[in-house]
Parts: sequence; C-alpha cells; structure tokens
Amino acid sequence: MTAVPTGAAASAGPSRPAPQIAVCGPRDCTEPEAGTAREAGRLLALAGAVVLCGGGTGVMAAVAEGASGAGGFVVGIRPDTDRTAVCPGLSAVVYTNMGEARNAILVASADAVIVIGGSWGTLTEFAFARHRDLPVVSLGGWSIVDAAGAPVGPTRTATTAAEAAEIALAAALARIQ
Repeated sequence: MTAVPTGAAASAGPSRPAPQIAVCGPRDCTEPEAGTAREAGRLLALAGAVVLCGGGTGVMAAVAEGASGAGGFVVGIRPDTDRTAVCPGLSAVVYTNMGEARNAILVASADAVIVIGGSWGTLTEFAFARHRDLPVVSLGGWSIVDAAGAPVGPTRTATTAAEAAEIALAAALARIQ
C-alpha cells in the first residue's frame, strides 16, 4: 500500500466527523475473503475511519475483528433485533428490525463502500451504493457492466486489502471535504 491517509479521525474534528467506510460481503465467506476483510478493517481503523458492517458472520465478523483489534470504532447495522446474533468486535449496534432493507441504511450511512466477495445481499449493497453515487471498491466481488458491456462506474477494482482501503479512504475523504 502506498499511502493510506493516517489520522483521518484526528483531522475530522467536532464539525467534521471521521470518514465512514462500509465493508460488505457474504455471511458465508471463504477463509481468504475473511482474511482480506480482517486486513481491510485493520487498515481502515489505523487510518481513523469508522468501519460500518452488517454486524453478523462471515465478512462482517472478520472486518469487525480486524478493525476492533486495531482500536477502531465499528458499527454493526443489524437486520433484526436479536442481540445474541451480533458478532464480536462491534463498538455500537443499530438494530433495524428491517430485514434486508437494512442494506439501504448501511450504505446510506457510508462515505465509501468496499465489497469483498459476492452474495445476493452483497449485490444489493453494491447496487444501493452505485445508485447513491457512492465510491465503490470491489475486492474479489461483483463487477457490473451496462447493456453495452462497459463497467458501471465509477467502481474501482482492488487486488489487495491495502489497495482497497487506500482507494476507499481517499474517495471518502474527497467526498466529505
């Protein structure tokens, strides 16, 4: 990774909150996807970003583990009100009791979105982010093309967690400046 902005939260101040980066991915993920999510969460936390996730298993639990392990602030946006279903590592939980509609809340709360892996729920988060014109970084996840076969942009593709964190942070900071 070349240069992840550091101390984003410190430069945020009382009138400018830290960038909020949503990390989305399947609840039934592979170990490589979980490892990537842990590393992305760690890097985002070290850069001072607030990490948003679904607060459940798979990619959500891995990103929470990585971010909280690095001292970061992690918010889980839950689809239910089941306090026993939350993953460890969350700093705060929003219980929506809205099922999959919570994906819209998760994305609407973000300044940028990182998509790791793919599932139908992850695809809805990707679509909500693009619809809201949010920066999206795909890391082994969905790639969407239009009817002519051109990538739906501006979606960036990353090959490592470091690259994904760097792109998402830069895009989020540019958006909230």
